[in-house]
Amino acid sequence: MVFKVYFQERINEVPVREKTKVLYVEGESVLDVRKKIADRGYNVEFLQAVTGAYLEYEQQNEDFKVLEI
Repeated sequence: MVFKVYFQERINEVPVREKTKVLYVEGESVLDVRKKIADRGYNVEFLQAVTGAYLEYEQQNEDFKVLEI
């Protein structure tokens, strides 16, 4: 399953919408994805499963790349 991760680049950075970044990670669950990106030092705001029509929509974006960690 593909998850969309909203994050700030530094763990001590206060979440600000304009600075929020997104990445896509393949994983089995939210916990699995959190474990996979734990060593990167991101301040994760929100994780969202991307499936069905939403996944098709996201795949149309030229920045869509799924990290396989």
